[in-house]
Amino acid sequence: MQPSGPASLRHLRDTFTRLYGGSPRIFRAPGRVNLIGEHTDYSDGFVMPAAIGFYTYVAVGPRNDRKLSVHSINFGDAKQFDLQHISEGPTGHWSDYVRGVASVLQSKGGSLPGANLLIQGDVPVGAGLSSSAAIEVASALALLDNSGVALDRLEVALACQQAEHVYAGTNCGIMDQFISCFGQANHALRLDCRSLVHQSLEIDSKVRIVICNTKVKHELASGEYNLRRSECEAGVRYLKRHLPEIRALRDVDLEELNRWGTGMPEETYRRCRHVVTENERVQAATEALESADLHRFGELMAESQRSLRDDFEVSCKELDLMVKLAESSRGVYGARLTGGGFGGSTVNLVRADAAKKFKQTIEREYQHATGVRPDVYVCCAAEGAGEVRDTAT
Repeated sequence: MQPSGPASLRHLRDTFTRLYGGSPRIFRAPGRVNLIGEHTDYSDGFVMPAAIGFYTYVAVGPRNDRKLSVHSINFGDAKQFDLQHISEGPTGHWSDYVRGVASVLQSKGGSLPGANLLIQGDVPVGAGLSSSAAIEVASALALLDNSGVALDRLEVALACQQAEHVYAGTNCGIMDQFISCFGQANHALRLDCRSLVHQSLEIDSKVRIVICNTKVKHELASGEYNLRRSECEAGVRYLKRHLPEIRALRDVDLEELNRWGTGMPEETYRRCRHVVTENERVQAATEALESADLHRFGELMAESQRSLRDDFEVSCKELDLMVKLAESSRGVYGARLTGGGFGGSTVNLVRADAAKKFKQTIEREYQHATGVRPDVYVCCAAEGAGEVRDTAT
């Protein structure tokens, strides 16, 4: 899969006109890759994502009723909802994200007018690159434009997060929606998930972000994600006996965890240790990027991978293999899983002059070992969400 170009955007516009009539406005929102800071966002911690140049595009036009008609080019599927009577809860259908966004926006800004939406995306689904946040944010911008209601980007991100909680059933943190809204070309973003204070960090132009999709997604991923969150919350409840002022694992350092956490179940302790040390790694990684110390950044990525594998137990044999192959390749600063885990993708920092060879090596060696040809994407950090004003460029 490659990012959409002018031809596919013209196809989106032409298809909208054929289905609904009229000339739509088009909005897009990117997927993301997380460089470091995994499974920390829902503990009020620190993360360092970057937007990538894969987008979900939403073409929008008005209707004369209070219906929301949603059509996906990718899935060849359509749904229609009555905006006056939107039911809550997940159905497992891709349209849950759009339905949820519409409902949450109505709760914040009043009734939305009817709209026709046509969706086309090139964010790889199931690769851990947050195609869900991309469809949420792009749909939110489209629906807001169609209604003439203004929300600032932070309100949009929070609304989309709420939609994913209530309508998709995933208790995600704010990272995915935030970076989709606030991404900046050639920069990572260090985000404090409690205060939402963020800092743009320039990525050296001689480096590429290479994403390697294992093409594996284990069925337990969704349930295990929510379980990990509940385990972290259980750890906080235990630690509050001794540290009553804490609100989340963000408030605990490793010394405090080792002092007061020894009586908690071993598995819960290891989950907490990952989050506590991962927050420390994000802080150290910020300093490494600021000083352009890519070797140090790579060391922190390796430490993160070991912690995700051994303490948080969200890796799998395919991810472990992908990381091992990367670490033995020329020009690689660091490699680790990205996203929720249990399959999906790794993120790699690779010298630009070695990226092409790295891609070829990973594709060949991973396929030789597993029989599965991976998808490998050589990327730079990309711009966040916005309107596509000229589909010819």
